[in-house]
Amino acid sequence: MQIYVDANAGRDGNGSKEMPFKHINDAAQAAQPGDEVLVAPGVYREYVNPKNAGTEDARIVYRSTEPLGAVITGAEEVKSWKPYQGNVWVCRIDNSVFGSYNPYTTYVYGDWYFAGRSKHTGAVYLNDKMMYEAESLDACIKGEVYECSWEPEASVYKWFAEQDGSETVIYANFQGKNPNCEKVEINVRRECFMPSETGVGYITVSGFQICKAATTWAPPAAYQDGMIGPHWSKGWIIEDCEISNSKCAGISLGKYLDPDNDHYFTYKHVKSPTQMERDAVCRGQYHGWLKEKVGSHIIRRCNIHNCEQGGIIGRMGGVFSIIEDNHIHHINNMMELGGAEIAGIKMHAAIDVTYRRNYIHHCTMGIWCDWEAQGTRITQNLFHDNQKPAFAKQLKGGIMSQDIFVEVGHGPTLIDNNILLSDASLRMATEGVAMVHNLICGALTCVGDGTSPRYTPYHIPHRTEVMGFMTILHGDDRFYNNIFVQKWPANPFVTLQDSSEGTDEENREVGTHVLDDYPTYEEWIQMFDMDTDTPDMSKLDPAHNHKLPVWVKGNAYFNGAKAWKKESGPLVDTEHEVTVNITFRDGKPVLSTNLYEFLGDFSVGMVNSDILGCAFEPEERFENPDGTEIVFDRDYFGGHRGIQVIPGPFASAEDAEKALW
Repeated sequence: MQIYVDANAGRDGNGSKEMPFKHINDAAQAAQPGDEVLVAPGVYREYVNPKNAGTEDARIVYRSTEPLGAVITGAEEVKSWKPYQGNVWVCRIDNSVFGSYNPYTTYVYGDWYFAGRSKHTGAVYLNDKMMYEAESLDACIKGEVYECSWEPEASVYKWFAEQDGSETVIYANFQGKNPNCEKVEINVRRECFMPSETGVGYITVSGFQICKAATTWAPPAAYQDGMIGPHWSKGWIIEDCEISNSKCAGISLGKYLDPDNDHYFTYKHVKSPTQMERDAVCRGQYHGWLKEKVGSHIIRRCNIHNCEQGGIIGRMGGVFSIIEDNHIHHINNMMELGGAEIAGIKMHAAIDVTYRRNYIHHCTMGIWCDWEAQGTRITQNLFHDNQKPAFAKQLKGGIMSQDIFVEVGHGPTLIDNNILLSDASLRMATEGVAMVHNLICGALTCVGDGTSPRYTPYHIPHRTEVMGFMTILHGDDRFYNNIFVQKWPANPFVTLQDSSEGTDEENREVGTHVLDDYPTYEEWIQMFDMDTDTPDMSKLDPAHNHKLPVWVKGNAYFNGAKAWKKESGPLVDTEHEVTVNITFRDGKPVLSTNLYEFLGDFSVGMVNSDILGCAFEPEERFENPDGTEIVFDRDYFGGHRGIQVIPGPFASAEDAEKALW
């Protein structure tokens, strides 16, 4: 059955074509498996709380009849501004407007949040752009530049809120503009489209604008909300949507609410936050965390931008999902929020998740796979400018920027056919990573340190059930057929530490030389070669805690990029100056490089799952989620590599000249 919705209808109807509902949520209460909800263009200022699930064979589809014509927003427009002082205006909002959740008394705060209790989930928007929250009315009046911002010229637009009895009083510095003549909105609702109950699966949301909600900080062991998300269910499709201006997360593939574990460390402190992570994984087994019940979502062809925690976040609820063909950009550029959950995509336990053909740029971090990136594949993505601008100061407690961060997992984590152009390409506080046929212009950082010890789970292959726990030994990594270019200055990068006083230095030298202290497989396995039926545990104990071996072959190095000292037969070009830049042709990103002039006739072997082998701890192959073999005979564009295989993401030099996205 088709159900019709039109915000511009003369009056509420019954969902028929002749008498459409005025509100999407009315349709969401009526829709049954197999129904299609057709939403006419218009602005829908409401929270859509789907009541019923679809089925695998009969989905419930919500479709904007005009692409991006239907706008679901968590904000309300305000036209009651009055002059206050200088460029500052004031409005008063009765708190009954907010119901039980007032974004102007609710702080962005919780586990793994490092920036203090100072920012609220509320926001003020001027012409669809989020303004900056001032720490005081005086700071709002002054309207000074916020030096941490990636866009300092926008940071002079400030707001400040306070409570006066039953009213929220909002002051805003509009820098000379009359807010009653502009489009000015404030956050009112926490979410836009997300079921309040778990298990509401097999829903498609297609072609909407979803924007401006007072989402909360979403740490991994707590309930994770976003402007839109499936809330611990199975089989959602979110496609062809524009998702923007969330105070925290845009899309949530996250965790259910577990009151006994929710923000536990922040409020109780008595267990370490990493222990609460382990608890969350084990408790999830009793809350339906199974392949048959949770995950297997698809997020595709969405434009996700200007969200201040993450474009897509999630813990456990996103397993077995596909995230493809999305444009994710300008995430956390305001730099008002600081903590360990900020990225274009930040997911814990991305088991058998595939990220492919996404374009990710101008994010504080690109993709962050935290804990249990087992069976995760990051392939055919374009990354650039995921780094703090040189003029912007580092927010205290902020996280370093890089294209990809894989943290405390045991693999197999596969990163292939990507273009990585930021000054740090991969942060790897982990083990069991394979990098194959990438173009890498930034450093490998945090190799072999930064994990305490942290015992993390690994799982039965292609399942969620826990197989065991182990700390991170580091190593068990493969680097095959990549091109490394020292694009950025090689001097170390100094930053404030993540959560304590002092500074850190991180490597900015490009290449696999950071693995020089790691053994080959032959060196490592000799430690276990004991000609006896009774192993000597005094010798085995250190062997069991030794760094794992690495495999490095078929890589090319330019501009001073350095090879692993044990790599056999790499191409190391120290003679030519190689350039690699992103330019734009007809609005599309294009690679501008001369490196293929100097690759010559250097060729490499074809890589497959058998060559990559198994990740050590879970004993799982680098393979497809269905267990079939991967042969890396397709390039960044999906083209055939042929017989003459060259390193890097392209099958030929000519392919490097095509538009990248």
